Amino acid sequence: MGKKGKKEQKKVKGAEKTAAKMDKKISKRSKREEEDLAALIAEFQSLDAKKTTVVETACPPPSPRLNASLSAHPDKDELILFGGEFFNGKKTYLYNDLFFYNLKKNTWVKSDIPNPPPRRCAHQAVVVPQAGGQLWLFGGEFASPDGEQFYHYKDLWVLHLSTNTWEQIKVPGAPSGRSGHRMVLSKRQLLVFGGFHESARDFIYYNDVHAFSLDSFTWSRLSPSGTGPSPRSACQMTSTPDGSGVIIYGGYSKVKAKKDVEKGTIHSDMFLLKRDGKEEQEKWLWSRVSPSGSKPPARSGFSLAVGPTGRALLFGGVCDEEEDETLEGDFYNDLYLYDINKHRWFPAQLKGCKSEKKKRRRGKKGGETGEGSGEGQEEEGAAAQGPVEVIKEIVTEDGTVMTIKEIIPGTQVEEESEEEEEGEEGASAILVEPCARSSAMATVKYGKLYLYGGMFEVGDRQFTLNDLYCLDLHKMDQWEVLVEMDPKTQEWLDDWSDSEDDEEGDEEEAKGGDDEEEESEEESDEQDEEDHPPVQPGEALEDFQSRTEQYWVGQARANMGPEAKDTKVQKVGIAMAKVFYEDQQ
Repeated sequence: MGKKGKKEQKKVKGAEKTAAKMDKKISKRSKREEEDLAALIAEFQSLDAKKTTVVETACPPPSPRLNASLSAHPDKDELILFGGEFFNGKKTYLYNDLFFYNLKKNTWVKSDIPNPPPRRCAHQAVVVPQAGGQLWLFGGEFASPDGEQFYHYKDLWVLHLSTNTWEQIKVPGAPSGRSGHRMVLSKRQLLVFGGFHESARDFIYYNDVHAFSLDSFTWSRLSPSGTGPSPRSACQMTSTPDGSGVIIYGGYSKVKAKKDVEKGTIHSDMFLLKRDGKEEQEKWLWSRVSPSGSKPPARSGFSLAVGPTGRALLFGGVCDEEEDETLEGDFYNDLYLYDINKHRWFPAQLKGCKSEKKKRRRGKKGGETGEGSGEGQEEEGAAAQGPVEVIKEIVTEDGTVMTIKEIIPGTQVEEESEEEEEGEEGASAILVEPCARSSAMATVKYGKLYLYGGMFEVGDRQFTLNDLYCLDLHKMDQWEVLVEMDPKTQEWLDDWSDSEDDEEGDEEEAKGGDDEEEESEEESDEQDEEDHPPVQPGEALEDFQSRTEQYWVGQARANMGPEAKDTKVQKVGIAMAKVFYEDQQ
């Protein structure tokens, strides 16, 4: 080997040694960070240890949050909310508070019970009816206030609802620490699947399956035959009605691509995990499922629950579009049902009020569908006509515009334009629905779907919700608002609007030219927003964005700094233009 070859080989070995040293340093740093978080968790637990008696207090609805757990009480007319997280633009907050919602009285009670589980989010909770009712809780994560460090739990807890006591179940063989996993009750076992673990050094996604016996209080790792799902988190996991197994749908995972850039993948495949044989000789088998009907568009962060008659429910979520290091998402507020027995998807269309229902069904044949169709008719119509993707712009209470993608039967698109002219009933019914969101909490009680909280994003701002909606799954007529929320009242400490007032005047003076003449024409009508390019009479949103794009991009650049990527700055500028445009309408 020549000198040049030896030199190159030496460089490679040197690079490998350097990488190994760096990897070792990062590993030690990661371990220290986890130890630091463990110490912080211990501090919180010492505060909780001071609680010695159960204190129940009537209270307003819980604070805005996502990735909490919402469960239906097995015996009482109540819902149980535990944990979750909230981010205000600067700081991440984790919770371990416990709330009970009375369905009949529409009231909340906060229950402070001694020795609760540590603060967490993205955990799993399952209710079982035994021993007067129990809430079982496993895993989840704790994040540092700056959101840069994570601690993943592998602890198992049970809340004894009859005695209002928390108990930690300390037995060997539990799954490794994780969050974003799924846990369901299948016969007398709690089945845990998937999830992920993330640190400053690396991340890993799981596709292992573990079972906890409610009879023997023991963990076991299952070894199913067949080909199962790839590693993932945040999937839909539903027990089959006969208790013979579970259905796994969708989920999210990410891998490191070139140059250590992380690339996310939204899964849309489906699998059945089925048990076979007696309990002593129990075997498990994976098989792939190819469902029929109208499958939901790919998404992550959807909410899931189990409805009556063996139907799984999927609400909302987000489809992220990744470009370089930027991340933008389209949020959904649609509802899909999956018939577990028939292996069939179909979109849920609401009937609306009775007068609207009669008007829309008149003169139609049995195979056609519209917004007034019933649940069963919708299923047939979706199969016969095929779904059509419709993109709508929804305005939230604070004037923010969100782009929503919905899948509806093909016939509805043609009918909407004619039927919208018949009156205001249809339009008003559409407004009574949850805004698009991801990571909301959902559960079913007495055939009604309850949806709480979650979040959506506009530009760089995150809105976390604490509203509560209810939908009767038997009637499928309309959403009922139980708790309202005005997102504009929420504090955001990193919002572009907080600092724009000091800079926008100088920016506008520098523009000059025709824009100044246009502003002078509208100045008397735009006293409060005279420094922004005004919206001209009858001007469409697209025209306004095109005409003022450079101005808003300049505003975004001024607030995001010179280090921000051009693509991200442009998207934020467009979002700012939308907000301003809607404020002026």
